[in-house]
Amino acid sequence: MRSEERHAQWKSLVPILYDWLANHSLVWPSLSCRWGPQLEQGSFKSRQRIYLTEQTDGSCPNTLVVFNCEVIKPRAAAAEHIFQFSEEARSPFVKKHKTIIHPGEVNRIRELPQNSKIVATHTDSPEVYIWNLETQPNRAALLGANHSRPDLVLTGHTGNAEFALALSPTSPHVLSGGKDARVILWSIEDQITAGKDNGSPSKSATSSGARPICNSGGSASTSEKPTSTSPSEIGPQGIFVGHTATVEDVQFRPSSSQEFCSVGDDSSLILWDARAGTTPANRVERAHDADLHCVDWNFHNENHLLTGSADTSINLFDYRKLSANGRGLPVETFRGHSAAVLCVQWCPDRASVFGSSAEDGLLNIWDADKVNKAEEETYRRMKGHSPPPGLFFQHAGHRDKVVDFHWDPCDPWTVLSVSDDCDTPNGGGTLQIWRMSDMIYRPEDEVLAEVGSAFSQPTSHSAATGA
Repeated sequence: MRSEERHAQWKSLVPILYDWLANHSLVWPSLSCRWGPQLEQGSFKSRQRIYLTEQTDGSCPNTLVVFNCEVIKPRAAAAEHIFQFSEEARSPFVKKHKTIIHPGEVNRIRELPQNSKIVATHTDSPEVYIWNLETQPNRAALLGANHSRPDLVLTGHTGNAEFALALSPTSPHVLSGGKDARVILWSIEDQITAGKDNGSPSKSATSSGARPICNSGGSASTSEKPTSTSPSEIGPQGIFVGHTATVEDVQFRPSSSQEFCSVGDDSSLILWDARAGTTPANRVERAHDADLHCVDWNFHNENHLLTGSADTSINLFDYRKLSANGRGLPVETFRGHSAAVLCVQWCPDRASVFGSSAEDGLLNIWDADKVNKAEEETYRRMKGHSPPPGLFFQHAGHRDKVVDFHWDPCDPWTVLSVSDDCDTPNGGGTLQIWRMSDMIYRPEDEVLAEVGSAFSQPTSHSAATGA
């Protein structure tokens, strides 16, 4: 099916499949998207920050943009309102709050879990930049404007570090990978107050003498690199060598800032333990049959890791038995994409559910617990004409490659996703905020009971007439 036909079919099903959806057309493509802190709660909606990037053509600066987003609460949106949107229009739910002029295009944003007002960014350079998005000044994105000054610069890479970036859920540690085949770990604990999202500093941060990140505006230089007025630079806590090609993604173990994993263009999945040294703790040489693009570690079950590859597949690995005879030994392999997988992420609400996005323009939602041998045999026999085992929802709202997505930590079944639409007639990019109908993922008996109850209720007309 052609992408335009697929999109038209998808749009006709939106009122049935979705509890809520907002479509926001972007002038420039965005390579990364993240949820920020929740600002307020209302009866029918909440207000929350979202972070996006703008990758321009040079006619104006590359930017890191903060938006305020109105998130409609579950079962509060009318079906006719969900359906009424234009692909070329901006959503009334998404309002720009602040623009930061970034030194170079922004390839990746990742927020600090302890305080999501603080983010790290990757660009086409060896450095990692740290920003406090609350204290950074709002800038006009004018051609020739000086770039905003990062709050911290993390150094240590000898080649460009463009995509592999993670921040630890347990403490203010940053992890990065790059074209130099290195994985680098930094601690920024002494430079920030790792408080909650309401701004109150944590006890450990204040007692250790940590100071809040502060900012004094843009750089005095027009060069792409900060000059002598640049902020503090921080060197590595550890440099980890084991990959033989570009490191494409990294991820911390959810319960530790000293254990992490990495994947790269050498087809390897490597696990590291900084407490034991800078060499691999474990290695899967052939985790896939092609480059690995992404990895995620399960927050609910730390034995489970996901990897996504250029070979279009997603592998689920068990930490306790990763490989055999030099090859990866996945618990399951998920095949539901027709192009390279770009992003995988576990659902924060359910241990067995995860999402995957790819260059085919699809964002698939899977349940690993739903895979069984009968489904796998049917899929093989039908040669791909039946749904892949484990796949229970397919978001087809984007017209081109879905480069990033993020489950909302405040509303776990709400997803933020972005596509790079440069190869489509309209160009630019698309931001979508969406939530599938809970009738799709709730237990079947619960859904059937609700449907039965709805059909057994008298209509308002019959109740009024006594019929």
